[in-house]
Amino acid sequence: MMQDQVSLEKRCRGRPQVRSDDETRQVIIEAANDQFKQAGYASASISAIARAAGVSTKTLYRLFPAKADLFSELISSKINRYFLGMDPSSLAGLAPREGLERLLLAYGRLTLSEETIMITRLVLSESDRFPEIASVFYEQAIIRTSKVMEDWLSGQISLGAVKPVNVAMAIGMLRGMMTMEPQRTVMLGKVAGIPDDQIVERARACADIFLDGCSKR
Repeated sequence: MMQDQVSLEKRCRGRPQVRSDDETRQVIIEAANDQFKQAGYASASISAIARAAGVSTKTLYRLFPAKADLFSELISSKINRYFLGMDPSSLAGLAPREGLERLLLAYGRLTLSEETIMITRLVLSESDRFPEIASVFYEQAIIRTSKVMEDWLSGQISLGAVKPVNVAMAIGMLRGMMTMEPQRTVMLGKVAGIPDDQIVERARACADIFLDGCSKR
């Protein structure tokens, strides 16, 4: 009887802790990030991702039915991390300059991060063969971040803090001013990366240039 009890306790102690689906998703996403970075999209192995995450391929496919779903969730998780708190309610009480600086800083840190530049390179190099990754990138990265910024600018126009402008065009210009030149410099291999203090300085300068041109006089 005592032996049976000891054996039962050992088996219980040896069993791995059951993870929730949300936790398992996150572990799989991290493993996928490494695999996409090493192998690209086409050569990324679902089996290798599952092994690295410590799950079966059956579990992986249950949570992510296709490789494109996994890629989409990877991009979404990165955007959420950088844009956490960048919803309209969190910016509502800020002065226009401070609110815009925060938005641009979040966008700059996202776009100029090593991981995002890796993903951008992957999309540009493989989207001809896999148009689904271009669609995922456009919807998750470009449309989602643009909407957050456009909603903020529309709110400022409604409050009378900024004169009426073509919101989509203005945000497109802001995005380009904030990241296009430094992103291109990194992607062409001219510099290894953009230091955070330069991103902060650029966000402040872009906000100044935009608001000095659009503020009501």
